[in-house]
Amino acid sequence: MKDLVKAIALFLLSVLCVSDTAQAGEECTTAVITGRATQDGKPILWKNRDTDNLSNKVVFVDEKPFKYLAVIDAGDTSGRIAWGGLNEAGFAIINSVAYNLPKKGGEMVDLEGMVMADALRSCATVGDFERYLKGNLGSQLGCRTNFCVIDAKGGASILEVHNHGYARLDADTAAGKCLLNTNFSRTGSPDEGAGYLRFDRESKLFAGVPAGRISHEFVLQTAARDVGHALLLHPERETWKKLPADRPAWIHTNHTIDRDATACTILIHGARPGEDPRTATLWVILGEPLCSIAVPLWVAAGPTPSEVQEGRDAPVTAETTRLKKILRPLKGVDRGEYLDLTKLDNEKGTGWLSVTLTAEQEILRATRTLLEKSPAPQELAAFQKEAASKALQTLKMIR
Repeated sequence: MKDLVKAIALFLLSVLCVSDTAQAGEECTTAVITGRATQDGKPILWKNRDTDNLSNKVVFVDEKPFKYLAVIDAGDTSGRIAWGGLNEAGFAIINSVAYNLPKKGGEMVDLEGMVMADALRSCATVGDFERYLKGNLGSQLGCRTNFCVIDAKGGASILEVHNHGYARLDADTAAGKCLLNTNFSRTGSPDEGAGYLRFDRESKLFAGVPAGRISHEFVLQTAARDVGHALLLHPERETWKKLPADRPAWIHTNHTIDRDATACTILIHGARPGEDPRTATLWVILGEPLCSIAVPLWVAAGPTPSEVQEGRDAPVTAETTRLKKILRPLKGVDRGEYLDLTKLDNEKGTGWLSVTLTAEQEILRATRTLLEKSPAPQELAAFQKEAASKALQTLKMIR
């Protein structure tokens, strides 16, 4: 792996002049949740991916020893650079850049996506990934990040990694059996890094869930789409239905969880210890969550549906982009950080959020029923296609 990373990274350095600030647009909100904190006993990984690369896809990669699903930038369909994923052993990984970890000039940077793809190909457990990191530390690793990982044996951890070291934090020993994070590391320099307001907001949201009752439905339908602010008074979702429909209700979302820069939501609903790891599900919301619908995917199902991976922009992404232009009609970088809540809900009921959430709830219920029956791979493949089609058709009907 070191030779491959070195060769590609040297090419990038020579051609693109990669610098330490290349990932300035990478600001993600994440959570690692053990089965002891969830209502069904299954671990959860969550990432709202904030990035300059707003067009994402999900692909199936037929590798050895492990096949895997990878969330990728739309222009790189090989799956050898992954921004989150799940493999057939039930191992899953996501990351968030940690801007307060040590760095050295002249060393490789921004290779986290390559590391995650390689880990999905080669690791079955959190322990495997830790050993992988130990074997690859050095100036060529190219990482300054929080890797969040779960497995099918009960492992759930954050590994705070830089080129010359790492710290492992186990969610099972954390308060609430859950580790939340944004763009800083707990072992890094205090009050440096980024994302503290998003961290405060997600902490408040999760604190409102009773102990042991976190669900993937809560994360997808509430946390991932949240536009509350840790310091400012933004209208709560239940009040949006009272907004006048004839004038905009603007809020600024640069420091909220759902943001203009949010390219997708990745959620892995893992397998319990002793359970068939094929039951682990990768949920993806392509595009800004407030403009999209979650789709379930499985490694055992093989290639992902065309709706989430075909074409220059995946069809679901194209529809969410169209809706995002309605939600955020103002042009320019700073203006684009404002959204109009009345497009989501208002006193006349013409907003689309109830439509997308209802469709998603139907997919969530049907998925739960399906998994209770120990479905065969072909059933999983048929179901994920049906769910992706339902999501796409629902989005297309919104005008």
